[in-house]
Amino acid sequence: MRIATWNVNSLRVRLGHLLDWLKMARPDVVCLQEIKMQTEDFPFDAIGEAGYEAAVYGQKTYNGVAILSKLPIEEVVQGFAGEEGQSRLIEAVIEGVHVISAYCPNGESPRSDKFQYKKRFYAALRAHLDGLGKSSLPLAICGDFNIAPQAQDVWDPKEAAKQCGFHPDELAWLAHLTAWGLHDSLRLVDDKGGQYSWWDYRTGGFRKNQGMRIDQVWVSDGLKNKVKKAWIDTEPRGWDKPSDHTPVLAEIAM
Repeated sequence: MRIATWNVNSLRVRLGHLLDWLKMARPDVVCLQEIKMQTEDFPFDAIGEAGYEAAVYGQKTYNGVAILSKLPIEEVVQGFAGEEGQSRLIEAVIEGVHVISAYCPNGESPRSDKFQYKKRFYAALRAHLDGLGKSSLPLAICGDFNIAPQAQDVWDPKEAAKQCGFHPDELAWLAHLTAWGLHDSLRLVDDKGGQYSWWDYRTGGFRKNQGMRIDQVWVSDGLKNKVKKAWIDTEPRGWDKPSDHTPVLAEIAM
């Protein structure tokens, strides 16, 4: 199973990019974040013509998540207790694998109310995993976590530690989540630093390669030994009017 995650930052704007990339990358499963549209406005026909089913949990203007799959999508659940009225998580079972598409809050600033929301969200997400069962469950949680796991995942760790995305508090929240029994698929096969999935539009970050690896595919203990390949596809970030994020992929032996 080739599984991918991509924060498209508005599917209305980036539908053409998504369709082109599906043909190019040929993933089996794609977790999308920030589709920024209501479920009824989702382009089901275009996605179907591309060969994918879609499970969608939309929201007008903001947030919104989806799972696309060439394989049958079963047991779809929209949302969880930590969202506080926002559409940030959808999950389903695909070929026996529990797949979650998550869009974790940005947090805005360590001094903001949104930072406290991010804290609550991460605590609730860990509780949600606890409710699903043991980490022997074949599970992949994919998405924009808005936290870079390690210093090598940030172009300037010292400065980033003062902001959202690599703040020490956030690293503790992520560590608590992953202690359930999750493994960063990229780091299972590749320990090279300087690989990023997001670059700031405003600073020309992509051109300078000044980014952060805040998008990840985490796998449970039940899938850890089945990860054969994992990588970041930077090509779409160089396209015209791109998302500020780029796809992240992992291949899992089934």
